[in-house]
Amino acid sequence: MTDARPRDGHDDGSNENESPEALPEGLARRLFDACPVGTVVIDSAGSVAFANERASEALGLPREEIVGRPFDPSEWAVSYDDGTPVPVDDHPVTRVFETGTPQFGFEHWIELPNGAERWFSSNAAPLFDESGGVEYAVVAFEDVTSLKRREKRLTSDHVRLLEFRTDESAVPPSIRVDDGETRIEIDSVVSLPDGTTVQYMGTSDLAASDFVTAVEEVPHYLDVRLLSSVGGHNRVEAHSESETVAHVFSSLGGRPREIVVAPDEVRFRGELPGDVDHRKAADGIRRFHDTVELVSEELVYSPSLLYDIVADALTDRQLATLDAAYFSGYFDTPRSSTGDELADRFGVTRQTFNQHLRKAEQTVFQHLFEKSGADAD
Repeated sequence: MTDARPRDGHDDGSNENESPEALPEGLARRLFDACPVGTVVIDSAGSVAFANERASEALGLPREEIVGRPFDPSEWAVSYDDGTPVPVDDHPVTRVFETGTPQFGFEHWIELPNGAERWFSSNAAPLFDESGGVEYAVVAFEDVTSLKRREKRLTSDHVRLLEFRTDESAVPPSIRVDDGETRIEIDSVVSLPDGTTVQYMGTSDLAASDFVTAVEEVPHYLDVRLLSSVGGHNRVEAHSESETVAHVFSSLGGRPREIVVAPDEVRFRGELPGDVDHRKAADGIRRFHDTVELVSEELVYSPSLLYDIVADALTDRQLATLDAAYFSGYFDTPRSSTGDELADRFGVTRQTFNQHLRKAEQTVFQHLFEKSGADAD
């Protein structure tokens, strides 16, 4: 095989004497560009000699800002899971150049230019020169942050119950109170493919029409639909063009629970995974209400193994489809939402929506009724 270093040029197929094992001219570069995982090539001086498009996307930098940059982990804010910076001597690239052997399964946090932290899994391998020395190190990496977060949820058996308080300006004037309390339960927040969200809420403290009107008065809601009114309890579906306070909890792996409107104040209640700091939720809520403060915090034991197993097995789209179907009343008799209405929310055909829903249902039933590998013996 010819030198696998990426290089410019195109294969014109003119070299008829080339052996079957040799790469055509320019194919190496094209292979790197087409590689579905982030790939960078480090030269013996410790600088990035090449980066493919997937690497550019994962690192949040244009390729011209990656090439020529030192691989030194301190330059990239690379750290272990506990936040400890990765020393240059422990980095797989260093070991590849020192030992000439591939390094597999290196996982680490990396801080991107926009401040976001991502969990990467990478493998590194040497490319040798004609004398047998390591000329380049090839590093292939993937962003596996979602898997890392799911792993943390599976290993955490506690939730953090939080209550935040701000002033009454957080809610429309129509539902502010002089005495007593108005409680609005948050059932679920579902993220849609177009970046908007759907929020399912219920209350027994407001008449159906007053509830719909109050939600419509909140600027970021595009539309509101009454789902049901049974026994004095009213439920609505609210479509939001942007994030909401409730979405703050969901985005951190938790769940919003309730909005309590009291005289001169509004309280937001929700839960976070036990290993998530409450300050992250506070910072998120302050983007909407800068006077918010933490009122109470309680760490409680709350195992949810079945939910976590099922959520891990479903795709994001399948989970969102199942979530929306359940909380919108699709499974109720009579139905509060039709398949056509839900398909329209997701911007897909009824057939596509049904496919996502059936696959999600099958996964849930499989985990509920079939024995696990450990139990099947």
